[in-house]
Amino acid sequence: MSVWKNLLLRIGENCPDYGTSSDFKEHIETCFGVLRRELEHSAHDVSQFLIQCAEQLPHKIPLYSTVIGLLNLENEDFIRKLVENTQSNFQDALDTGNCNKIRILMRFLTAMMCSKVLHPSSLVIVFETLLSSAATTVDEEKGNPSWQSRADFYITCILSCLPWGGAELIEQVPEEIERVMVGVEAYLSIRKHVSDTGLSFFEADDDSAKVSTDKDFLEDLWDRIQILSNNGWKLDSVPRPHLSFEAQLVNGKSHEFGPISCPDQPELPSTSSNITYGKQKHDAESIYPQRIRRLNIFPANKTEDMEPMDRFIVEEYLLDVLFYLNGCRKECASYMAGLPVPFRYEYLMAETIFSQLLLLPQPPFRPTYYTLVIMDLCKALPGAFPGVVAGAVRALFEKIADLDMECRTRLILWFSHHLSNFQFIWPWEEWAYVLDLPKWAPQRVFVQEVLEREVRLSYWEKVKQSIESAPDLEELLPPKGTPNFKFSVEESMEGNEQHALSAELRNMVKGRATAREIILWIEESLFPVHGMEVTLTVVVQTLLDIGSKSFTHLITVLERYGQVIAKLCADQDKQVMLITEIDSYWKNNAQMTAIAIDRMMGYRLLSNLAIVRWVFSPENVEQFHLSDRSWEILRNAVGKTYNRVCDLRKEILSLKKNIVSAEEAAATAEAELVAAESKLSLMDGEPVLGENPMRLKRLKSSAEKAKEEEVSARESLEAKEALLARALDEFEALFFFLYKSFLNVLMERLPEASKVVTLQGLKSIHADSVSVDLEESSAMEVDDENGKSKRFLVDLY
Repeated sequence: MSVWKNLLLRIGENCPDYGTSSDFKEHIETCFGVLRRELEHSAHDVSQFLIQCAEQLPHKIPLYSTVIGLLNLENEDFIRKLVENTQSNFQDALDTGNCNKIRILMRFLTAMMCSKVLHPSSLVIVFETLLSSAATTVDEEKGNPSWQSRADFYITCILSCLPWGGAELIEQVPEEIERVMVGVEAYLSIRKHVSDTGLSFFEADDDSAKVSTDKDFLEDLWDRIQILSNNGWKLDSVPRPHLSFEAQLVNGKSHEFGPISCPDQPELPSTSSNITYGKQKHDAESIYPQRIRRLNIFPANKTEDMEPMDRFIVEEYLLDVLFYLNGCRKECASYMAGLPVPFRYEYLMAETIFSQLLLLPQPPFRPTYYTLVIMDLCKALPGAFPGVVAGAVRALFEKIADLDMECRTRLILWFSHHLSNFQFIWPWEEWAYVLDLPKWAPQRVFVQEVLEREVRLSYWEKVKQSIESAPDLEELLPPKGTPNFKFSVEESMEGNEQHALSAELRNMVKGRATAREIILWIEESLFPVHGMEVTLTVVVQTLLDIGSKSFTHLITVLERYGQVIAKLCADQDKQVMLITEIDSYWKNNAQMTAIAIDRMMGYRLLSNLAIVRWVFSPENVEQFHLSDRSWEILRNAVGKTYNRVCDLRKEILSLKKNIVSAEEAAATAEAELVAAESKLSLMDGEPVLGENPMRLKRLKSSAEKAKEEEVSARESLEAKEALLARALDEFEALFFFLYKSFLNVLMERLPEASKVVTLQGLKSIHADSVSVDLEESSAMEVDDENGKSKRFLVDLY
């Protein structure tokens, strides 16, 4: 990479490119000097790279805008083009709904205004354009209130710019910015309050939690802006390097920003209903989602002492780095650890990362990304961050009973993965008391599931060794993952006939018998004599045992003898029996149970409906609150069904693009052929219609081939659309069956509607039965022979 690019990328950092200096002013002067010379050779590249740096390293925007301000003194035409490029990028972002780009470019415009590059009135016009669009959107008569999320996003962008330029705007265009603030206040008075209770991390059970949810994100941001305004726009978290060059920058020309336009909101449907309104609202929220839902893990006295607006800005910095550096985890951790703020923020950093990891309905990136970032931060800040992460785990563990179930599962997966990268070291003795809790208690289940996931990532003996400080927790370790083969040589010989059948099948497989030969053997020798139950047990158990050595062995068995299983389990009842046999064989290994069922669903040997039916069988329902085993299988089935739909949609989109290309190629080939056929040429001195016969033949062949490719692409599209229709039908059937299954389970356990009207009431209705002293609990926790605690099952629901 060239020197000037390195200087732009590393400005503001302690790095060799800037020697030993860490002073912003010196960095800006050095970078400006190099760029000024580079403009003579590659002005376009410099302009593009400057904008790209501002967009993808937004916490350095004040530094970049100051450099741009100094360049404006030397080359006004270059800066004019840069502003035009920024305007073009901004309009594209508005048109495509690119939220991050819109927000960052608005911050960039604000910072350039501070550096005298952009006229303040131009920035106000941008604010007013967004404000006008937002106000129109939420207007009941002229707009489409279902798209309020876009309107809220526009207002959020305006307000989030003010920490970077509010003081300058108040000083230079006080009346205009006051008009904007009045407009924002008016908008807040007509918009609907946003409640996202369904997406909150915790159930709000106490009054303090309810108070904290009185204000939604935008209302809270407005309050923070008001506090900042009353404090004279003084902030510690926003560097203001342009002040060091103010005497020079005032001599530069302030450029106008070109006009922008906001996209029109979709029209309200002619027949408005709650369903159509909800669908449009969902579409809008998918494009313009709320960026963060704050997760307050630590008590107020534990978190860093910072102003409300400083907290917001550090959150912005952290989220920007997480978003733009998601492909470079070490760079991401490095930038997160070295933000340009003069105070410590480790607690806020932990809360922000966990808020993204646990964000509902899904995190912005794969959970593994956040695991790696936390791991790298622990290594980058060994004296501070590991302790903060440990504190976060302890705090979340204390609240685990109120944590959303999806968040609970993600926390288990993250924590087990995290510990596997730090030699499984954890003070387990702190949590040894969970053994005294009932088997369904969330804290006990959490510890149990973390240990089970650790075994998957290592091996049983290693995990047992890691809990030596609390040896009693060995009770919560999963069984050693050995198969439970019904026809092993160690088994009693009571079922010696079935043992013989299993051995005969094994010998056939060893002898490379085909699937057809095994099916004939089953139809002639096994099924007529022993019936379906024994047949299915012998075949499934034996094939699973042959494929038990590794994942590869399992895949090989399924590929070779999947037809045998498909023949035996052609209907849903038989598929449920098949899953039962898989669960029985791998009863000591939840991971292999999930893998086997998932692979069989992939090979279409199991339907998603059969899996749901098995998951909601009475014996599994009794285990819902004791283990994640059934839930993992259910998540996999739903996820695989949904992924089929997504994959088909992507393929259809790609095919449509291919058809357009094929049509263009066919039209071009046809045009060339027609042109060649209509062209006069000389043959033996006589004029003849058409070019050289060889070329005509080649053009005809090309035209026919292009037409065939177009037809083939259309046929492929029709086939994929048919598959998509089938997949959507399957997904719809799965959704309704899943919903009905949940409904039946809950209705059997919920109290009558007349007895409880709130979630808190539902939780407290059995409070007396849960709040028992230790003497009573020991008697109440005696499980029946199937390992189920009937009393506490009722308490759960």
